[in-house]
Formats: sequence, C-alpha cells, structure tokens
Amino acid sequence: MARIAGVNIPTGKRVPIALTYITGIGQHTARQICEAVGIDLARRVNELSDSEVLAMREYIDANLTVEGDLRREVQMNVKRLMDLGCYRGLRHRRNLPVRGQRTHTNARTRKGPAKAIAGKKK
Repeated sequence: MARIAGVNIPTGKRVPIALTYITGIGQHTARQICEAVGIDLARRVNELSDSEVLAMREYIDANLTVEGDLRREVQMNVKRLMDLGCYRGLRHRRNLPVRGQRTHTNARTRKGPAKAIAGKKK
C-alpha cells in the first residue's frame, strides 16, 4: 500500500484517481503530477515501483500544500475573517451561508433542523 502525504492511497485504482484521495489534490492536479513525474495515466498504483512512489511523494512535498497544512491554512483564513469582523466573518461566526445564498426558505444544511415557533399556526 502506497502512503503519500500521510494518506494510504488505494492500490487497485489508476494513479490519477488514487491521488485524488489526498486532500488538496483534484483530478487536474493529479494529472499534472503524473506528467511531471513521468507516470502513465493508465497505470495502477500496485504496478508502481518504490522509486516512482518516492518521486511522486517528493514532487507533492515540494510543490503542493496538502492534507493537514492545507486544512490549517483554510482554518486560519476563516479565523482571520472572523477576527476582522467583516461580513464574511460574521456569517461564519453565526454559522450561516457565506456566499450570498438565500436563507428565507433554504440553507437547512448550514442552519440545522427547523425550529418550531410557538403561536405561529393559525
């Protein structure tokens, strides 16, 4: 089992698909990694040699922010917005949608289950 950036990537899948199991690597970036390291896109992870896995690991460490570092960076960005007190920070603080979505009828995922209001029904 190949371990890259602290994640056990699945062995039976093709390399670009398996790389997407790492937080911060999508399909496009996975293809770029394969091309930079020189790995065929049709090969499977269990067909890779140790040197190829090591080359991928070194490329990712040198060029990308992934997993824990990426999560920490995103959390720090959100915390900065909240500390500034800007509109986006206030929306994060109140656990409401941040990007301008309507909340009158929707946003149940972000707001949680509906709360009953006493005396509302007539």
